[in-house]
Amino acid sequence: MGGASSGVKGPSGADGSPARVGHRRPAVHGGPPGTLGSREDRAVSSATGAGPRRGGAVLATPPTSPPRRATIDDVAAAAGVSRAAVSKVTRDAYGVSDDMRRRVAKAVKDLGYRPQVAAQAMRGSTSTIGVMIPLYRTSFFDDVLTGVVAELSATPFQLIQAPVDPRHIEGYRALEALYDRQVDGIIAISPLVEPQWLEDLAQRIPVVELGRHDASRHYDTVVGDDAVGARLVMDHLLGLGHRRIAHLTQADPVTAALDTSPHAIRRVEYEAAMRRAGLGAHVQVIAEQLQDRPAEVAVRAALETGPRPTALFAGNDNAAVGALRAIAELGLTTADIAVCGYDDNQLSSHPLISLTSVDQQGVRMGRCAAELLRERIAGRREARHEVLQPHLVVRASTLRARPTTAA
Repeated sequence: MGGASSGVKGPSGADGSPARVGHRRPAVHGGPPGTLGSREDRAVSSATGAGPRRGGAVLATPPTSPPRRATIDDVAAAAGVSRAAVSKVTRDAYGVSDDMRRRVAKAVKDLGYRPQVAAQAMRGSTSTIGVMIPLYRTSFFDDVLTGVVAELSATPFQLIQAPVDPRHIEGYRALEALYDRQVDGIIAISPLVEPQWLEDLAQRIPVVELGRHDASRHYDTVVGDDAVGARLVMDHLLGLGHRRIAHLTQADPVTAALDTSPHAIRRVEYEAAMRRAGLGAHVQVIAEQLQDRPAEVAVRAALETGPRPTALFAGNDNAAVGALRAIAELGLTTADIAVCGYDDNQLSSHPLISLTSVDQQGVRMGRCAAELLRERIAGRREARHEVLQPHLVVRASTLRARPTTAA
């Protein structure tokens, strides 16, 4: 570009002008120090990765060009098919023979071909699905993700996760980030996002919402039947003779923000079951973040300061484990206070914990959400609302109430 400098300067001559290089035969095999090819200079070059030296100065090694990225034309030529055929195979589209799929797959592997995401986006697809995860993770969400991954494993889709950050806990920012990155669709666990905002988003991009009993028009939902799950717990505890049953639930803003959230529905069913049993005076709700440590602190405070329940219905298994710790620290056991969780995570079945819990089929929920989203991406327009039936897994943490404490 005109008189632009190359940015790499050679050594100067005695008069300050650039020294002439390239007209003297380089020394080889042990020439005097300061000449190209001397042992001294080769050692420095080897140790530092620098280029050869002349007159004490290191000469820049000419950059090597990176290998050319394989293109769709390269794959088509290697497989003996058209560009359109390669595109259909990489998109897992219909109408591709097994032989063509094998040839294209071999060419893709041999050439190390990777489709350009930007080019795919211009054609309307990036083969990516966004998953929005709440700030407070539980093993239930891990089960959901396991199901999503399993459902997508045989498809071209890849996951992009967007966890909610503490400064933007509602989740709007995470959902907008996924949309801005042109994912093909979004699976969201977003209890604090306004339903109308989700409706608006779902008119621009396919959305499946987990864990909200919304009567949505533009996005799909996948939920467990939380009313049934709560009734299973209460019927079980009441059937064991418990009368003073407390409920550990999610603290606001979740339950206050949306009455279609799982925890809001479970709380309603808990209170209704207590009233039906004539135990309205014994309703005891402990509201806290449903994590191990906060639940432990809240339950211990409730046990130390108020009437002691004989059973506890925890909103999830993480909170139930915190409750078990609080009970143990007070010198009590589940023979004194029965504990029932919700989610039936892997830890619940550990013989040293043996937690009675509601299995709401997290893995199946994830698979169902991914399947619905793929249908949405393929063109389905009407909303679908899938409700999975939970079941109670009874273990050693819920024992029959003692006769002296049942009343």
